[in-house]
Amino acid sequence: MTTSPAPSPAPGATATPAAARAPRGAGLRTARGRHKYQTVRAYLVDLIENELREGDAVPSERALTERFGISRMTVRQALEALVADGVLQREQGRGTFVAPRRIDFEMRLTTFAEDARRRGMIPGTRVLDAATVPAVPRVAEELALKEGDPVHRLERLRTADGEPMSLEVGWIPAHLVPGLLDDGVPESIYGALRSAGLAPTWGEDTFLAAEATDAEAALLELRGSRAVLRTRRRTYADVGAVMYSQACYRGDRYSVVVPLREPRPVIVPRPREQDEPADTAGRTSP
Repeated sequence: MTTSPAPSPAPGATATPAAARAPRGAGLRTARGRHKYQTVRAYLVDLIENELREGDAVPSERALTERFGISRMTVRQALEALVADGVLQREQGRGTFVAPRRIDFEMRLTTFAEDARRRGMIPGTRVLDAATVPAVPRVAEELALKEGDPVHRLERLRTADGEPMSLEVGWIPAHLVPGLLDDGVPESIYGALRSAGLAPTWGEDTFLAAEATDAEAALLELRGSRAVLRTRRRTYADVGAVMYSQACYRGDRYSVVVPLREPRPVIVPRPREQDEPADTAGRTSP
């Protein structure tokens, strides 16, 4: 299923500096009829996009109330809307800050590196383990193999701008790409599959909200919340399943994007009468 992480706000940071940097007179320059909280929200978005960086404090509720001459409740509504959108994050007793960017995990057959680059981030990989091993029952079932058939197992820690983002374990049938690990782990597994004539064409993803284990939390450098997004993916080429993978994504750095569209009209044929024979000969034009 996105997105660069930023350093935590400096100790003692408050919302005052950002308020001071905000241009005076920005005020309520909005179209007539716009709700006041939307005006504040638009002002904050402009500030975030053009002046502030990740981890910077945004103007305090008091500063915004004075600037726009509106109630504190209305200002809070605008801030909470941006917090809910993942644009801002609150820190108890310190203020509200620009949140690190998230990686949108779209429902497309893309790689981690592609998703990260699309968000202007630099992807990285740390190989934790790579070996050819016998397929365990679950892996054999997912790849339509026999238990014990050789598979290449790859365990990797994926980073964006140097920050841990996900843990991935993948299995590839060894008979499809026998020399996959001969020269070390390829930079792109999908690229290696394409080079072998096994270009991925489609896949199936399963998602599960979960809590990281102690080992996962340590590798992902999770602090506080251990919420993660677990995925299971089967990747297919023309020959069938070419890879099965499991991944654990940081819940504070990922959001899932599912494209939607209006359903197509359903065409239902006229039901045949019980005694009406099927037209197997086809029809001819008059």
